[in-house]
Amino acid sequence: MVDKVINTIAAFDIDGAKVAQIAGGSPDLDVRSGYRWLHLDLNEPDLKGWVKDHLPEIAARALLQTETRPRCERLADGLILNLRGVNLNPGSDPEDMVSLRMWVTSNAIVTGRKRKVWAVDAIRQAAEAGIAPATVGRFLAEITYGLTTRIETVSIALEDETDALEEEVLEGRKLPSGQLGNLRQAVIKMRRFVNPQREAIAALAAMDNWIIAPDELALLRETSNRTRRIVEELDATRDRLAALQEHIDAHRTHALGRNSYVLSVVAAIFLPLGFLTGLFGVNVGGMPGVASPAAFWVLTGASLACGVALFFIFKYSKWL
Repeated sequence: MVDKVINTIAAFDIDGAKVAQIAGGSPDLDVRSGYRWLHLDLNEPDLKGWVKDHLPEIAARALLQTETRPRCERLADGLILNLRGVNLNPGSDPEDMVSLRMWVTSNAIVTGRKRKVWAVDAIRQAAEAGIAPATVGRFLAEITYGLTTRIETVSIALEDETDALEEEVLEGRKLPSGQLGNLRQAVIKMRRFVNPQREAIAALAAMDNWIIAPDELALLRETSNRTRRIVEELDATRDRLAALQEHIDAHRTHALGRNSYVLSVVAAIFLPLGFLTGLFGVNVGGMPGVASPAAFWVLTGASLACGVALFFIFKYSKWL
């Protein structure tokens, strides 16, 4: 089999403090010491054949599949790890989370993305400057920590927006059209991926019998705890937004009911008055007062007195 040369976003050989960049990338995943990191653009047209040649079948499918969800699964001597990060690319919504697919062995890490993942890019820039995670376990700990830190920043921003909306509603100010709905949608979209990511990182942190050292496990467990807290904050924010929507709906329902009640009372007051004016408005012989100049004023006074009487009757009956 002839190795296919592929274009990589990043390719490094890392052995402790030694970091060597591989120009143009390399299809070979075997190294004598340390580990090799290849970061791939999944939009690369020639990537599919290389992945199928160098990765186990299940791992290749996991790396290339169209849609992913966070997962952490051991496979033979390797690990399939899919994670999500907030979308910090220009013109994108942070809650539209981007996928990071990984295949990890004791001496190789293959990462793939379709859109830029800023946590990975930070490691790439550090590696280009000669600083990189010394071990595979440290790489996993740092990448999960970087993803979680950025997710937490966005989660706190959503919580702050919720605080601001609550203040506006409680002060009686009208919210801009769609603002509450858009915020609820953002929280729901984030939680959709952060919750399974919490499970994936927790599973990774539980692999104390693999290639992860104790200090690296400590960082992973701290990251797992932070991810769990983010999920709880998103749940609380979601519930607060739902309660806020219920408060707005209840206020609108109350206002509509009050207006309907007032209109019903007004209609009840004017109902007999409408009957009187309709009765005396017919053009038939025998109507009383037709020949009297004072008949109009008598009818007007009687209608007024009837309206006032009905008002006090409703007031006495506590309908008003």
